Amino acid sequence: MPHAYDITEADFDTAVLARSREVPVLVDFWAPWCGPCRSLKPLLEKLAGEYGGRFELAKLNSDEAPSVSARYAVRSIPAVKLFVDGEVVDEFTGALPEGQLRAFLDARLPDEAEKLRRQAATLADPLARAELLNQAADLSGGRPEIVLDLVAALLDAGLADYAAAGLDSIEPRERDEAWLKLKARLDLARGPGDVDEAALDARITADPKDFEARFALATLHAQRQAWSAAFAQLLEIVLRDKADARKQARDKLVEWFPLCPDPKAVMNARRELSMYLN
Repeated sequence: MPHAYDITEADFDTAVLARSREVPVLVDFWAPWCGPCRSLKPLLEKLAGEYGGRFELAKLNSDEAPSVSARYAVRSIPAVKLFVDGEVVDEFTGALPEGQLRAFLDARLPDEAEKLRRQAATLADPLARAELLNQAADLSGGRPEIVLDLVAALLDAGLADYAAAGLDSIEPRERDEAWLKLKARLDLARGPGDVDEAALDARITADPKDFEARFALATLHAQRQAWSAAFAQLLEIVLRDKADARKQARDKLVEWFPLCPDPKAVMNARRELSMYLN
């Protein structure tokens, strides 16, 4: 199939909406009387060829497609809209120079690394996912969002040391909320190690203010995904202490809330934390 082709109103749904579920489709709304359209169209055709299938260019005469033009609010031309999965994901109006066209396309079209990343997201096996993501990270030169996906896969596979190396490779200025969430997962995966739950329970029974035992027990519960029990231990520390342990427990709760898949458990813990702090 050619990378650039003419379409009509009659085949728009097939040529654009359906096709965009397989490959991004850039629709050029133009008209024969439009001077800027005549200068833009050859540039778009050139880029469609150069990009070699990363997108397809569908050229639609807006004068002959009033219904589609109205549906997508085309009020002036040239109007260029990028469709992915049947939806407009970005657009511009007017005849942009080639440099700006390339910048528009490069920011929005998946390269080989992004394709591997999307393919990895469909895999259930974390090791297989990590293998594809490692290739994608290499191809992209260590693009942060791909590296973070790789770290998540490595954690899912139980490879904490490799995950730590991936996190460390992210520049400090790139360490966003996603990085912090994975760091919390890593810290949880690494501690407290081999502990005796019964011994921890006995220590807490003997001394309810044995905060070291409570922190260790909370971590053990969290590792087992027993989040309500983990939150309960930390909330006990917040309730019983007025110094450093209280702050550490509060910070740990805030760190763990995004990791818990049970919104009711998080809501309840947040409510109790607010009560204890007020």
